[in-house]
Amino acid sequence: MGRRSASGALASAGRSASGSPSRRWIAALLGALCACGNTADAPRSARAPAPDGAALGPAEPDPVPAAPIPTVAAAPTASPEPAPWPRARPPRVETDWCIDGVDALDEETCYVLPDAPTRTLLLYLHGIVPPGKESQQKTNFETVVSRAARRAGVAALMPRGKVGLAPKGYASWRGWPTGGRAYGEHAAPLVATFAEKRRKLEEIAGAPFSRVYVAGSSSGAYFAAALALRGGIEADGFGAMSGGGGRATPELSTLAPRPFYIGFGAHDTVGGSARALAGVLRGAGWPVRVAEHPFGHGAKEVYLDEAFAFWREHEAR
Repeated sequence: MGRRSASGALASAGRSASGSPSRRWIAALLGALCACGNTADAPRSARAPAPDGAALGPAEPDPVPAAPIPTVAAAPTASPEPAPWPRARPPRVETDWCIDGVDALDEETCYVLPDAPTRTLLLYLHGIVPPGKESQQKTNFETVVSRAARRAGVAALMPRGKVGLAPKGYASWRGWPTGGRAYGEHAAPLVATFAEKRRKLEEIAGAPFSRVYVAGSSSGAYFAAALALRGGIEADGFGAMSGGGGRATPELSTLAPRPFYIGFGAHDTVGGSARALAGVLRGAGWPVRVAEHPFGHGAKEVYLDEAFAFWREHEAR
């Protein structure tokens, strides 16, 4: 109903007021007023009332669902490059002590490194060798040690002995102090030299050796046995090939037992002293393996092959 209709209704109501009021007209008037007010004030869109004390702001749009975050597959991790082996090579050393196929650490020391990294070192002490650039003894023992060490995957040091320590009649040959006064005079300085050469080889390898074996043949076997019986050098195992006599020492009972390999030839003269050494060591509780082969005197690959196997049996225990 418009404004004009509403005015007419009021006029009619006024005119009726002079007479008897009509309930029907009053109700019609009130209905017209309410209809007009509702038409003018009706909101264009419904909205929920604001909570108490809150200002009524514009209606918020419906939330739009967030787009999913794309997943990116992780790139495959590249395998780290293996460290070079050996880490470094020292300058080439000119010496007639080392045969072809083995490397020279210095003028008086040869060494061998296997194809793969290793933390095991063999210190091998040769038998007596004559002076000169070429000798069967030198060629034989260096060949034996290099082949056996590479086959076993271990590093090897082959230091040169001293002139004047070989048996009587071999004054110009090189050997080792095998007992008595010579041992007391020369053993400690030689062992200190061995330690220095070990450190030099560890620099080439790029890491320290965690396991060390000491072995030798002939004169070197007797020196290795003397070092073991007197506690002259720290080692994880010992070996005496074609030699190795010895008697119980005051130090022996104080030493931690180490596996000791003893190998000799059936056609050699050292069998008795080799067996005596085995008896002394066993009496002190040392693990011992004795092997006799149909050989004569000197270094043999089979001795080292058996020694490595014997030592490794005790590594796992």
